Amino acid sequence: MKEKNSIIYIKKLLDREAKKRDNADEVSLDRLDPILVAKRYKDANISLICALFAYGGVKQIVKFLDSLDFSLLKKSDKDIREALQNHYYRFQKSEDVIALFIALKRLNEESSLEEIFRIAYIKERSVIHGINALIEAINSLFPHNSQGYRFLISKVTTKTKGAGALKRWMMFLRWMVRDDNIDMGLWSCVDKADLIMPLDTHTFKVSKKLGLLHRKTYDLQAAVELTQMLKRFDENDPLKYDFALYRIGQEKLI
Repeated sequence: MKEKNSIIYIKKLLDREAKKRDNADEVSLDRLDPILVAKRYKDANISLICALFAYGGVKQIVKFLDSLDFSLLKKSDKDIREALQNHYYRFQKSEDVIALFIALKRLNEESSLEEIFRIAYIKERSVIHGINALIEAINSLFPHNSQGYRFLISKVTTKTKGAGALKRWMMFLRWMVRDDNIDMGLWSCVDKADLIMPLDTHTFKVSKKLGLLHRKTYDLQAAVELTQMLKRFDENDPLKYDFALYRIGQEKLI
């Protein structure tokens, strides 16, 4: 009975916070988030760049993203190299930034992020398979190997236990698939119910404090388990609670 009451309380808390956060003012110049930059363009390629560089302090993230000329995604390799030769961000040197732009430019000359993701996703009804397909495509279209670049685009994941949580990729998918006052809903090929929580260390700690997550290891399996728990509250759209959990932690509401 105690556990049942606790679950009811947490659901009411998250439902209230999710409703409260679902408004355009939740993301603004006063309340920064990388999606603020992505929403200016509403383009999957630009959104992916915004998501992959979304680590570190949010002011630094947005400042870096604002410095990028996204029209380069339709320019020549030479133009991209010249324009980005002095751009770097934390673990990524200019060569890493250049590699991502060239890879995405080449990818869109042949197909699209959504199509590559969709084909892999529908085979196993798995967003992890879709992400793996995109990582493989990016690596094959412009092979580049550095520590910063490997961190930026992540590596193909064949397991969940002990694997990186793929937080930035999962956040990108949330932006693409969900459609509300926060997310953009640019893709129609993915069921919201199949999304996995973009788990970072802050959401991990908040979820453990609330009793939503009992796994001690911060990994992809923890993200999967948290998602399954949130499906008890909304089986069709568990990630509607993601932004609420993020703000609860950020604003120290618990």
